[in-house]
Amino acid sequence: MPSISMPSPVGQLTIQEEAGAIVAISWGNGALGNGSPLLAEAVRQLAAYFAGSLTDFDLPLAPAGSPFEQRVWAAMQAIRYGQTRCYGDLAAMVGSAPRAVGGACGKNPIPIVIPCHRVLAKSGLGGYSGEGGLETKQRLLALEGALRKAA
Repeated sequence: MPSISMPSPVGQLTIQEEAGAIVAISWGNGALGNGSPLLAEAVRQLAAYFAGSLTDFDLPLAPAGSPFEQRVWAAMQAIRYGQTRCYGDLAAMVGSAPRAVGGACGKNPIPIVIPCHRVLAKSGLGGYSGEGGLETKQRLLALEGALRKAA
């Protein structure tokens, strides 16, 4: 599976591609893979996002998950840059419970691009499954100017 690693303000990220779509972004250095034009574009877009010059990703995505997880991830993708929603908001959108939405957020295989960091608990930040936990979530929200809205 083609992969590429890149530095970012929230740690080293490894991006994986399969069948012409991004399937995962994880923290740390992955096994060295052979890059591809799609992976180069993903690195370019992520670098632009971290530089503050990109607010919408335009990458083919194929996250593996249950139909419910797919619905939650699609709802997360509808949250605009700099905006946040609470788990309850997404639960209402997908006809579920906030705790189930939180579980799907925690299983998101393509964080940042599928913006699980924009989903908050009713009483505060909630959790974050990416490396660095809440500190990483706070940094991503601050980058987007959403942290003051989330506090």
